[in-house]
Amino acid sequence: MASVATRIATATPADRDRGVDALRALAILGVVLGHWMVTAWARGPGGTIRVSSPLIHLPEFTPASWVLQTLAVFFFVGGYAAARSLRAAQGRPAWVRAKMGRLLRPVGPPALIWAGIAAGLMLNGMPPGSIRALVLPVAAPVWFLAVFAALTSATPLLVRARPGVLIVSAAGVVLAVDVGRFALGGPAWLGWVNLAAGWLVPYALGIAWGQGAFTSRRAAVGLLAGGTAGAVALVVGFGYPASMVGVTGAKVSNLSPPTLAAVCFGIAQVGLALLLRGPLTRLMRRPPLWAAVAMVNLSAMRIFLWHQTALLVTVLVALRFGDLPGLLTSPAEPVWLLQRLAWLPVLALLLVLGLLPGTLRGFFNDRASSSGSSLSGVPRTRRGSARPGS
Repeated sequence: MASVATRIATATPADRDRGVDALRALAILGVVLGHWMVTAWARGPGGTIRVSSPLIHLPEFTPASWVLQTLAVFFFVGGYAAARSLRAAQGRPAWVRAKMGRLLRPVGPPALIWAGIAAGLMLNGMPPGSIRALVLPVAAPVWFLAVFAALTSATPLLVRARPGVLIVSAAGVVLAVDVGRFALGGPAWLGWVNLAAGWLVPYALGIAWGQGAFTSRRAAVGLLAGGTAGAVALVVGFGYPASMVGVTGAKVSNLSPPTLAAVCFGIAQVGLALLLRGPLTRLMRRPPLWAAVAMVNLSAMRIFLWHQTALLVTVLVALRFGDLPGLLTSPAEPVWLLQRLAWLPVLALLLVLGLLPGTLRGFFNDRASSSGSSLSGVPRTRRGSARPGS
């Protein structure tokens, strides 16, 4: 492994912005860990299986959602990378086609697996409600990919707008929708307008960063302080949920669809990310750390698509052995969190065994055919080197 780490460090272009890659890796790992810790199943009446969440029974652990809900950082870094790589692209239509291919092609295999699992469970006589409870939490996060793909495809238009106007406009849409839903009693479906507007805010902040904004520490501190103050005010003063992830059975979710509280929280995360970029860049000078970050970046979309499948496969195997603690028991007691933590190495091993060989092969095959790097799906330039921070 030390040899592999050294080879990866040597193969990485000198102008690679490793701090940005580290932020992306932290964001995707936060999403994975968050899903693994809050996705729970328990036995229902008649042996059926129902979806649950530890946050239903253990609200005192809600602050964990403030750490593990890192989607805003992923959108922020995505906007930054898109703005930088688009600037170096030979043609914008070709850039969009290439981006869509890299985002959407990986969806096919896991979708087939999910459909096959559902069909197999149905043939074995499992009730439809139990099948839905098992498969839906695995497939549902794909909404993120759809939103991210839509924003990516719109990047050629978004970069032409004034960043400040774009960010304020998107946040204004979220505010108007929330007022319509919560203050004026509007229909619940109105909230889904925020699915695009809410995530456009951190994505547009990333575009602004890619265009040269937020160069001072004061700007980062301002985003962190302002976003934090806004989120706290909305939760404490206006009754928004304290959890920044969805809670099964809750009337209002900050995430599905995004609320103004989630947007403010995301702005705070963007400020924190900007402050962490420098220290992370220095840490990435260590080959073992950089090798791990490089592997996560190369497999980011596949990790996102497959991580819940690793959990589902583990649960399906566990069905043969009864109600194993931490997998098929109610998350009603604090001990459940410790039990689920004990399963994380198993889930991580399954995920790594499935993805690591292809990731290493892809990295070194890329290096053999060209001197460029394909970290995070960045298109190579004619000279074969990745643009900094792309």
